[in-house]
Amino acid sequence: MKIGSTGCLGEVCLSYRDVEELLFARGVIVTYEAIRKWCQKFGQAYANQLRRWRPKPGDKWHLDEVFLTINGARDDLWRAVDQDGHVLDILVQSRRNKKAAKKFFYKLLKGLTYVPRVIITDKLQSYGATKREILPSVEHRQHRYLNNRAENSHQPTRQRERRMQGFKSPGHAQRFLSAYGPSAQHFRPRRHRLPASEYRREMAQRFQYPVTSAVGEDVCDMGIDGDYQPQAEAVRRRTTRTMAVRRER
Repeated sequence: MKIGSTGCLGEVCLSYRDVEELLFARGVIVTYEAIRKWCQKFGQAYANQLRRWRPKPGDKWHLDEVFLTINGARDDLWRAVDQDGHVLDILVQSRRNKKAAKKFFYKLLKGLTYVPRVIITDKLQSYGATKREILPSVEHRQHRYLNNRAENSHQPTRQRERRMQGFKSPGHAQRFLSAYGPSAQHFRPRRHRLPASEYRREMAQRFQYPVTSAVGEDVCDMGIDGDYQPQAEAVRRRTTRTMAVRRER
């Protein structure tokens, strides 16, 4: 079983305790707190490797922002996706003014190292002012319905936010979502556009991804040694004996 960078399976919305129970059913005894530490240690490295291996993103960027309520205060999650729905970058900030937009643009350009052909946003004035200053030669389209691609990309974030009962701080939200976006998309290859046979073949390839194997081995080495190993072996032996008795019957 491959554990995603968010403390859950990359393609299924699970909590740390859910993953703990899944591992226990397979003979691995580990606490949900250990799983949380795995995610903190390996999550961002996993996401960075996925970004390096992915194809070059598209030249049409969709930018949007959505509010997050953190400890009673309102923060904004800025997100950019390409025309295929791939998340380019995210940034959690407390404001929506021109200064915040410039910070997001600079972060986006630094990470991607290329200039888009078209930028599509909603009618927030901060986008237009920042685009005229930083990317004056790029076409800018502002319309309510043209930006549905970016607005739909917020749905997985809302699902995880409800599952986690909110984020603890803006820094927590930034760290979690930076790792969650690439890993979640890696295990969601647009099933509605693929026949069943192609979807299964695609998922098998993604589960055999080099990064998944490397990180998974490190996690297992970290979590199943020491005090956990005898308990795990005992559970495996009991499970084997139970299955043998059932077959005899």
